[in-house]
Amino acid sequence: MSLEIQDLKNKILYRSSYRGTKEMDILLKGFVNNVIDTLNKEELSILLDLISVDDDNLYKFKTGTKTSILIKENKITKLFKDFNL
Repeated sequence: MSLEIQDLKNKILYRSSYRGTKEMDILLKGFVNNVIDTLNKEELSILLDLISVDDDNLYKFKTGTKTSILIKENKITKLFKDFNL
């Protein structure tokens, strides 16, 4: 595994654990831990973009409620929507 990919994984793991709301910390950390080792570099970048979305919009997206920003549907967002703790 290249150092660049490991750095990306470390950034994702950190950002998924320290969100601001405890509920999203738990949800995202569980999701990220579940999928991170199955993703390639491009998918890791998409995951980083997803976890950069604010908690409110991310929760609304997960629950199918209308968000105030556009979150593109892709493999990562589908995995996130389908993920259950």
